[in-house]
Amino acid sequence: MARLADYFVLVAFGPHPRGSGEGQGHILQRFPEKDWEDNPFPQGIELFCQPSGWQLCPERNPPTFFVAVLTDINSERHYCACLTFWEPAEPTQEVVCAEDAPEREEEADEGGPAQLSPATPGPPGQLFAPKTLVLVSRLDHAEVFRNSLGLIYTIHVEGLNVGLESVIGNLLTCIIPLAGGSQRTISLGAGDRQVIQTPLADSLPISRCSVALLFRQLGITNVLSLFCAALTEHKVLFLSRSYQRLSDACRGLLALLFPLRYSFTYVPILPAQLLEVLSTPTPFIIGVNAAFQAETQELLDVIIADLDGGTVTVPECVHIPPLPEPLQSQTHSVLSMVLDPELELADLAFPPPSTNASSLKMQDKELRAVFLRLFAQLLQGYRWCLHMVRIHPEPVIRFHKAAFLGQRGLVEDDFLMKVLEGMAFAGFVSERGVPYRATDLFDELVAHEVARMRADENHPQRVLRHVKELAEQLYKNENPYPAVAMHKVQRPGEASHLRRVPRPFPRLDDGMVQWIVDQAAAKMQGAPPAVKAERRTTVPSGPPMTAILERSGGLHGNSARRLEVVRNCISYVFEGKMLEAKKLLPAVLRALKGRAARRCLTQELHLHVQQNRAVLDHQQFDFVVRMMNCCLQDCTSLDEHGIAAALLPLVTAFCRKLSPGVTQFAYSCVQEHVVWSTPQFWEAMFYGDVQTHIRALYLEPAEDGDHVQVCGDPRASGLRPAQPRPGSPSALWQVGELSAREDERSALDVASEQRRLWPTLSREKQQELVQKEESTVFSQAIHYANRMSYLLLPLDSSKSRLLRERAGLGDLESASNSLVTSSMAGSVAESYDTESGFEDAETCDVAGAVVRFINRFVDKVCTESGVTSDHLKGLHVMVPDIVQMHIETLEAVHRESKRLPPIQKPKLLRPRLLPDEECVLDGLRVYLLPDGREGGAGGTGGGPALLPAEGAVFLTTYRVIFTGMPTDPLVGEQVVVRSFPVAALTKEKRISVQTPVDQLLQDGLQLRSCTFQLLKMAFDEEVGSDSAELFRKQLHKLRYPPDIRGTFAFTLGSTHTPGRPPRTTKDKGPSLRTLSRNIVKNAKKTLGRQYVTRKKYNPPSWEHRGQPPPEDQEDEISVLEELEPSTLTPSSALKPSDRMTMSSLVERACCRDYQRLGLGTLSSSLSRAKSEPFRISPVNRMYAICRSYPGLLIVPQSVQDNALQRVSRCYRQNRFPVVCWRSGRSRAVLLRSGGLHGKGVVGLFKAQNAPSPGQSQADSGSLEQEKYLQAVVNSMPRYADASGRNTLSGFSSAHVGSHGKLGSVRASGRSGGLGADVGSRLAGRDMLGPPQANGAPPDPGFLRPQRAALYIIGDKAQLKGVRPDPLQQWELVPIEVFEARQVKASFKKLLKACVPGCPVLEPSSVSFLRSLEDSEWLIQIHKLLQVSVLVVELLDSGSSVLVSLEDGWDITTQVVSLVQLLSDPFYRTLEGFRLLVEKEWLSFGHRFSHRGAHTLAGQGSGFTPVFLQFLDCVHQVHLQFPMEFEFSPFYLKFLGYHHASRRFRTFLLDSDYERIELGLLYEEKGERRGAQACRSVWEYMDRLSRRTPVFYNYMYAPEDTEVLRPYSNVSNLKVWDFYTEETLAEGPPYDWELAQGPPEPPEEERPDGGAPQSRRRVVWPCYDSRPRAQPDAISRLLEELQRLEAELGRPPERWKDTWDRVKAAQRLEGRPDGRGTPSSLLASSVPHHRRSLGVYLQEGPVGSTLSLSLDSDQSSGSTASSSRQAARRSTSTLYSQFQTAESENRSYEGTLYKKGAFMKPWKARWFVLDKTKHQLRYYDHRVDTECKGVIDLAEVEAVAPGTPTLGAPKTVDEKAFFDVKTTRRVYNFCAQDVPSAQQWVDQIQSCLSDA
Repeated sequence: MARLADYFVLVAFGPHPRGSGEGQGHILQRFPEKDWEDNPFPQGIELFCQPSGWQLCPERNPPTFFVAVLTDINSERHYCACLTFWEPAEPTQEVVCAEDAPEREEEADEGGPAQLSPATPGPPGQLFAPKTLVLVSRLDHAEVFRNSLGLIYTIHVEGLNVGLESVIGNLLTCIIPLAGGSQRTISLGAGDRQVIQTPLADSLPISRCSVALLFRQLGITNVLSLFCAALTEHKVLFLSRSYQRLSDACRGLLALLFPLRYSFTYVPILPAQLLEVLSTPTPFIIGVNAAFQAETQELLDVIIADLDGGTVTVPECVHIPPLPEPLQSQTHSVLSMVLDPELELADLAFPPPSTNASSLKMQDKELRAVFLRLFAQLLQGYRWCLHMVRIHPEPVIRFHKAAFLGQRGLVEDDFLMKVLEGMAFAGFVSERGVPYRATDLFDELVAHEVARMRADENHPQRVLRHVKELAEQLYKNENPYPAVAMHKVQRPGEASHLRRVPRPFPRLDDGMVQWIVDQAAAKMQGAPPAVKAERRTTVPSGPPMTAILERSGGLHGNSARRLEVVRNCISYVFEGKMLEAKKLLPAVLRALKGRAARRCLTQELHLHVQQNRAVLDHQQFDFVVRMMNCCLQDCTSLDEHGIAAALLPLVTAFCRKLSPGVTQFAYSCVQEHVVWSTPQFWEAMFYGDVQTHIRALYLEPAEDGDHVQVCGDPRASGLRPAQPRPGSPSALWQVGELSAREDERSALDVASEQRRLWPTLSREKQQELVQKEESTVFSQAIHYANRMSYLLLPLDSSKSRLLRERAGLGDLESASNSLVTSSMAGSVAESYDTESGFEDAETCDVAGAVVRFINRFVDKVCTESGVTSDHLKGLHVMVPDIVQMHIETLEAVHRESKRLPPIQKPKLLRPRLLPDEECVLDGLRVYLLPDGREGGAGGTGGGPALLPAEGAVFLTTYRVIFTGMPTDPLVGEQVVVRSFPVAALTKEKRISVQTPVDQLLQDGLQLRSCTFQLLKMAFDEEVGSDSAELFRKQLHKLRYPPDIRGTFAFTLGSTHTPGRPPRTTKDKGPSLRTLSRNIVKNAKKTLGRQYVTRKKYNPPSWEHRGQPPPEDQEDEISVLEELEPSTLTPSSALKPSDRMTMSSLVERACCRDYQRLGLGTLSSSLSRAKSEPFRISPVNRMYAICRSYPGLLIVPQSVQDNALQRVSRCYRQNRFPVVCWRSGRSRAVLLRSGGLHGKGVVGLFKAQNAPSPGQSQADSGSLEQEKYLQAVVNSMPRYADASGRNTLSGFSSAHVGSHGKLGSVRASGRSGGLGADVGSRLAGRDMLGPPQANGAPPDPGFLRPQRAALYIIGDKAQLKGVRPDPLQQWELVPIEVFEARQVKASFKKLLKACVPGCPVLEPSSVSFLRSLEDSEWLIQIHKLLQVSVLVVELLDSGSSVLVSLEDGWDITTQVVSLVQLLSDPFYRTLEGFRLLVEKEWLSFGHRFSHRGAHTLAGQGSGFTPVFLQFLDCVHQVHLQFPMEFEFSPFYLKFLGYHHASRRFRTFLLDSDYERIELGLLYEEKGERRGAQACRSVWEYMDRLSRRTPVFYNYMYAPEDTEVLRPYSNVSNLKVWDFYTEETLAEGPPYDWELAQGPPEPPEEERPDGGAPQSRRRVVWPCYDSRPRAQPDAISRLLEELQRLEAELGRPPERWKDTWDRVKAAQRLEGRPDGRGTPSSLLASSVPHHRRSLGVYLQEGPVGSTLSLSLDSDQSSGSTASSSRQAARRSTSTLYSQFQTAESENRSYEGTLYKKGAFMKPWKARWFVLDKTKHQLRYYDHRVDTECKGVIDLAEVEAVAPGTPTLGAPKTVDEKAFFDVKTTRRVYNFCAQDVPSAQQWVDQIQSCLSDA
């Protein structure tokens, strides 16, 4: 029973003490005046009566009513019902003073009501003050309060003859029951009657209509998000103009949260004066009047629900986690069914007449029922995760959150995680966890209805029915007696508030009210308390939990086969069948990824523990430990599946004897897991064990006997658990297993029984039970202190490494669930700053950290479970001793474990070394771990899991080598080798990884090389960290030697000992270096401060970097020029190195090539042939003008040497334009230079004004430059007479397609291509064919002869704002190019894409393609090919081109080399390619050492593979034109590998100048060396080529005039297999001596006389080299020949001679009458496609693969490409296999005119109709043997009469034209006359019909 109302208060308006405009509330009277003992008077009521502030009003407002809620310090809620009415303001209240007004009103009152006039507002200035009647109560009966206050107001306003004192007295003394469904009629003594119904259950909230109204105001989605926000502890603010609505909304939201109670700030109506409460940091639910909306704007983390507007605003910084699916969508749909029943019927053709919608009250209950079901589904099975820690004197209950989340499958779910961590849920556990209490609807639902809810999930109607049933119960709870709600309460008349009230609300008689209250109190004391005993029962637990969403187990599902494997392996281990166990182990380790298998393992291991101890031998121990580690490595810190919990008793049970008296337990080997350092894990384990023991206390002796076994013997609780007991440790992981003993009672059942008996026990008995429980908890705490020290103290406590890795045991104060990255109780946050960790920690610090961790744990659990403070102090004293004792035990174990005979590890395999390669560090034992490439790990491609492999890593002077064997014993004894040159190392990083064998965390190293190898290694535990560190340091030293002389290429076979310091420049006398130094010094002096040096690679001195030079510079330079003849002669400057004569310069590659191209000879100037347009100038022979250029340069004949000096100043690095190639056909030349300096450009291209008198040096330089370019133009025969205005600009851009050939040379987005304007100018001309797909160039004739003589291809950024040359003899082509740093960044990404560091999650092909695209490598290749093809076209059409990009040594080199390769077939031979690389890359100074970061100085700049990118471009062209290259794809890979390997000296240093300084350049000449190691890669390749055809391309069948125009679109490019392939059998195949494995034994008769063994062998992907295992047919035949020759004892012939002889013989056979087509050996077997996208010969087995892919030209289907194809040599079809030795079959032949492809002219050709081969072939002339094209008759669709087109022969009759239509295009023909045309048509028709 409780009072209906505690206080009645009258509050009136009073002036503000500080005299401000606002007033404030004053309590006029309160009853009773003394506070109740059990319920003090709440403070601050006056604020809540008028939440918007106390203000006077100009008119009378109608009375208002609302209920405010106040919360006191004990979280008790007080409901303040406020009824406010307005009275005329009193004089003290008003500014106008009128004292006699009240008296007059009193007189009027005595006259009686009849005299009152109808109410009018008072005098004009009259103001009205509010007055409030307040009822304060702890009960929430809003309607009763409204009626009662209304009655008091009515009595006052209507002047009823009832004493207000007695009514208020009755109200304060009214006692009503709290709950139980009774009804009570009350009367306040004014002829009124009210019926109060109490709810059936006190725990269910009363919502009336508030929930329904909330949904009506905000809608489903908004209410759901508010619901989630309140549960996950966010701040919620309601806004409305109505206070009653605010109260209702807050009450509705709270009702939805049931069964959780909201425990934070809850203020449904917040007064204006308290608005600052909104900025509190804690969560809240608050309502505020909408008038104060502006004040709420700046709240950043508050969710605002506007009830009047129906919106919910969630700030950006707030994330409300949604309900887990499928609950979110299910709840949403059920809510919409309840709120809008019409929705289901809206689409029906014949809707039922009408649905009876629920009343608002009923709808309210239905909505609540939906949320009640939601909670039952969310929290289903929660009682199985309760731990009964104490039963007496009060139950202490803990909830095992991790187990709950794990079982429900919601570990990742943000929402549930937050709810379980919240305060509301903690309250839920302490309130509802109690096993013996009154139950309510929720308990029933969660225990008994779960199965029904699951079954109903997909049946909306059944769900709705269930909701309605629940709603009925909720409604009945609120209205137990629906019929008897008959109230009779007087109300004031209509508009009574407007009448003139006779007088203000009277002052009541205190004494009288107090007397009534006292009377009632006296009566109550005498009467016995009418307490209705609540029915308490045992709370049902319900069925065990199930996952909220049955996810499919995926790969590691609970397949019986996997569990069988686990069981078998364990039984083998314990039966001692180690070999069998070893075979199964890899499968077991894989299976243990699955939860079921891990659980199975723990159960099986439990079986083998007797009396808590199981002694194993060493091998068994190792096996068990490995499996445990594997189990634990996937456990999160929460251990939600209870695996670590199940293993905890086992790690202290399994042990092995190390020596007498020393035993090592398994725990010392499984400490490296994050779960052991998580306080939450230990707490859950502790409470679980305490529960087991408390339960054992109370079981009857009979059961007790059983139970001791159950709890003491892990087998019993672990294996076939009885009906799993809620909360028992076993229940965590055996829920749902079959029960063996149904009658066994759970801990909650036992506790419930004990709570029922507790009141009946005697006091002594109660004391005894409390003590027993307390000592049980205490003893468990000691037990756990021991256990924790076992798992937290490392075996070697001096080894601080473990601790350093786990430098803080997490923030242990905050019981956060964040994963602690470490797993060792290392330092604790407060005592060590985690940065320094344990660098120098002593043993005692390890102990101290562990002690602190354990103490903190003990404090927490003991305080929570009610251990006395004395016991707790005792524990604190014991913990350090426990830890210290354990450390001492461990020392002995550690000492003995060191003496164990080492496990037989595989023998280290020594790698094979090169002749001069020496080992620097001998093998360190490591495991090679699988990286992201699947091949080695037996991924999707199949094949065995070669990795992880166990072996050793060796460091030699040349390579890093791993050799070892797979750890998986089933793979076999395969040797795994992975190596790369030390020089190729690009990235080295330390990693911490688990070793594959014993799953320990070990230090590891990941090395990545630019030759696309990755060594991901974990050091074996025997390798100390110092050895690993030494390895890293040595590797670093070898990778970055201080000087280039320290590289392998120099030390190899060298005479000087390593100890000798390298020679300094002093020994060399006045060498070039000193000479250049003097020059630089002079220049510096002259230039003063303005001379800016850059980087180490300082260009020569006269580079200005675009600064205006000082005036006196001219003199300095002229002095230099005068000095030149004397100073710079070889005699004076270079005496010491007398080898460096002109003749040796002439022998360089450049000169040989210049002479081949006819670019002038080097002779004395007198006899120099003036007719030659170009000459070879020795001006740079001393490298004085440009250090990075070769000594001899090709310049125009007309330019004098001294002018070159001035020209060079205009270019970066002084790299002025020089000729590097001339087209044999068009005589156009290709020039190269560095980019222009700003000054030079401006002077050159601005309008040519007359030079001003004070002209500066720069202007004269640019004039020189202009003269120079003019000289180049004039040197071209075609342009010697300036041929007027010939430029590209005039062409229209009609045909620029989005994928045009040169149209795509537009800026293509990311790194930019050619400028768009150039694209349009160069791409679409009026007379061009339509643009082709694939980015191929248009037909060669596309460029008009009238064009600029010279095109300068420069960087767009450089040429900004430049005006073209006025005479238009040269034209600028600005393009956007990528820089070297972009190449570097792109290559890094390419490396990661091709050789990923760790396995990817998604399908590998997808992620590979995505990361390949991100790298943008192919886009860069595309741009290079595109620019090169553009230049080829320009050269081919007779214009010369100057490539002037960046510094002239990176992209310039790539482009000019590619242009020469595409234009000149010579460079596609082995000799020519070598010449090209020597000339363009080595002589013209590509900075190999700088780009390859060869020395310590270059370490920062990193590896930039400019040369590799060029080789990739060549590879792309090779793929498209496999018959045009003499060298094989392997040749390119070989160069790609060795340009970075530093094995040869060829690719070292940055220029010829540097090579001369080191004496490298001329040492090969004249020096006869013995058979010592090759220093030049070319020499090595020559030697190798003589022995084996590995570099030769058998398909080589070139055309002399062929200019290659490759497709360049990214879709046409292929990833080079150099990046992706690897052979683990022998490492990279590019060190030929190492790659040749031991020869295979020949087939022999077996000794036992059986048949010879088969020579067949398995070729594994990624392991064996496929070309080696199965060479192509020709290599095979050549090998066979050599073998037979050797057998016959003949000296073996060189393979090349054999091959040439066979080819020659084949040619002769092919044409006895001289008319056959000359063809190579392959002409008979491989179709002659000049361009192929799929022909690989040398690199893969060819055998007789004849159906090579068709020419992409022909498949592209454009007319232009077919005609181009036709213009090439004969494309024989498969008939050519059967080609006979007789002459060709010519069924009919003659001359026809044929129209060329689009925009081409008509031409007369000789046509041959061949019926045998079913072809129409055509030749240029009758006598030609080489056919120009073929029309396959199989493709002909029709032959029809034609019409003459533009350019057709004029004299021929119209009827002589006919068309042949094929599937590809229409051919237009014209015969000489009509009869011959008819005859041709007939012949072709008959040929078609024969077919």
